Amino acid sequence: MDRRLNLTGWGFLLPAALLIVIVSFVPMIQAFILSLQTGRGTRLTFADPLWYNYQRLLGDEIFKQTLLNTFIYLIIQVPIMLVLAMILASLLNNPRLKWKGFWRTAIFLPAAVSLVSYSLVFRTMFANDGFVNDAIGIFGVEPVNWLGEPNTARFVLILGLLWRWTGYNMIFFLAGLQNIDSSTIEAARIDGANAWQTFWRVTVPQLRPIIVLTAIMSTNGTLQLFDESWNLTKGGPAYASMTMSHYLYEISFQRNPNFGYGAALSYVILILVAILAFIQLKVGDKRD
Repeated sequence: MDRRLNLTGWGFLLPAALLIVIVSFVPMIQAFILSLQTGRGTRLTFADPLWYNYQRLLGDEIFKQTLLNTFIYLIIQVPIMLVLAMILASLLNNPRLKWKGFWRTAIFLPAAVSLVSYSLVFRTMFANDGFVNDAIGIFGVEPVNWLGEPNTARFVLILGLLWRWTGYNMIFFLAGLQNIDSSTIEAARIDGANAWQTFWRVTVPQLRPIIVLTAIMSTNGTLQLFDESWNLTKGGPAYASMTMSHYLYEISFQRNPNFGYGAALSYVILILVAILAFIQLKVGDKRD
């Protein structure tokens, strides 16, 4: 009977496992082999030395710029987004709040908007003759070339990310807050803890798994960021706002397609994602 049950379990698992291997692991192996090759288009040969593409990345100034840009977005946008998401979730978890369904939907709604659509709206708003310059002009401020200067272009991109993804992460925190035992909150209040002490010392520790989850997902998404860079700023000016994934697309499909070099860059992104996810798991795991 035990053997039959084991075979039945494997029978259900095998199709899904084979599908994962075929659509995920086989392409990953093929991409790694491709990263060891050089040439243009389909005329590819193995590099000499094999790690030539990875060695070339170390001297690629554009890659270094896109790496810097991506980490700027990661270091600035992700913490602000997660803090805002936690604050909004705490406010919307208040049982005395009226119209909770409306507020939750309104804050989450940007996550359901098409990436292309909202990018076009932001490009229009922050154009030289757009709504934002018209609004600040009322206060006598000179028009700003938002998408034409490195720092302001990065600011617009970060603002777009915050607008779209804060509500998405808020849902995770809201779910976590609703699973917290209310007796722990009441016990803290009885012991004399104020609202901030209760939140920081009782609520946040119980949200640690959600914090780790959202941090890993946000880090993963930021390191692979493409749509906003492509649609909002086109990577400009002069690669000042381009992300690594955007550069990967440009290498692979635009400028004399070099699939081997692009595959090497994709593996660098994979390694960075894995390293940062591992660090976040180790930092967030407080089990004895």
